[in-house]
Amino acid sequence: MAYLGGVLDSMFSLIFIAFAIGAVGYLVGGISIKGVSLGTAGVLLVALIYGILVNYVPSFTIGGAEISLYDPAGFKVFSNIGTALFVTAVGYIAGPKFFRTMNKKSLAYILMGLIVISSGALVAVAIILIFKVDAGMVVGLLTGGLTSTPGLSAATEGVAEEVSNAATAGYGIAYIYGVLGVVLFVQLLPKILKVDIAKEREAFVAAGMIAVPEPKRKLIKLDSLDFFPFFLAVAVGVIIGSIKIPGINFSLGTSGGTLVSGLLFGHLAHIGPVDLRVSKNNLNVFRELGLVLFLIGAGVPGGVRFIENLQLEYFLYGVALTTIPMIVGYIFARYVFKLSIFNNLGSITGGMTSTPALGALISTAGTDEVASAYAATYPVALVAVVLVAKIIIML
Repeated sequence: MAYLGGVLDSMFSLIFIAFAIGAVGYLVGGISIKGVSLGTAGVLLVALIYGILVNYVPSFTIGGAEISLYDPAGFKVFSNIGTALFVTAVGYIAGPKFFRTMNKKSLAYILMGLIVISSGALVAVAIILIFKVDAGMVVGLLTGGLTSTPGLSAATEGVAEEVSNAATAGYGIAYIYGVLGVVLFVQLLPKILKVDIAKEREAFVAAGMIAVPEPKRKLIKLDSLDFFPFFLAVAVGVIIGSIKIPGINFSLGTSGGTLVSGLLFGHLAHIGPVDLRVSKNNLNVFRELGLVLFLIGAGVPGGVRFIENLQLEYFLYGVALTTIPMIVGYIFARYVFKLSIFNNLGSITGGMTSTPALGALISTAGTDEVASAYAATYPVALVAVVLVAKIIIML
């Protein structure tokens, strides 16, 4: 029995569960229906389903061994590490061109971040005033619909316990659609509009081709897999993200800090004689690994919270808080800012602060150049959703 207990402990360890979810998720994501597939987001779907099911069997005992199927702290670690890897890679990819292409189009991306978040805020206020829903619940639905943990954290800081609990519940209700809705939006919209992806990709890549100067001196490369520069960028990003702005107690967090760090490292390319460049292939590996770990780490708790707090009317409010900002953002990007479809959708994923949706868009577009629009929009949206959440919670 002791041997059996040891085997079961290994089989149902956090490592086993996480990687089993990843394996099954890739199987699900590889299924294509009329040209539409979830891709890496299949991992999220499986993680969410696991989180929903684990509500009913959180643990069991066999042979005297207590087997736990859910470790919130462990999944949080997966989520944080995944976020750091993915967002740093995105920053690195966009960095070489990001600061060299600051022009009028950059203003469009800044405005896109504000427009997407502002439209979500207006919908939230309308729900409070028209349907008389508690402000704490609505802020949770808004931040869940925008998958913004920093927004939720900012809103619940220093408020009464019942308000904080309501916001957390709302976040859990809206989170599932907040993730899957944006992922499906960036995949389905080009098909609905009958966009020629190959033609758009060719024009998009050609328009974005900017010669990035190579360092003139011979640089010292410390390892062949580029672990040193990438890990250093992650570490610096975590420090940047932890810096709090006095007065409003705001920080960029892991996602915002690592994005800034990745952009800077990608732009600088070296510090003195030390090479900071990371090869495209290695960046792709870091990006995909980070995305998968994030989806597993965030998806399982998301599924758990969804069942714990589900109420149909609140779920529908969450759907509105995710869908309406995307539609408004698309209309502004297309008809006001005249952005190409890839820049349009890239800015929407940034405005919605949606890491999984960017992964889906890269897969749909067939080029990671769309990360530039995400990187330009995301920081503004991140700050805006935090401020909006703080304001609405006071209503």
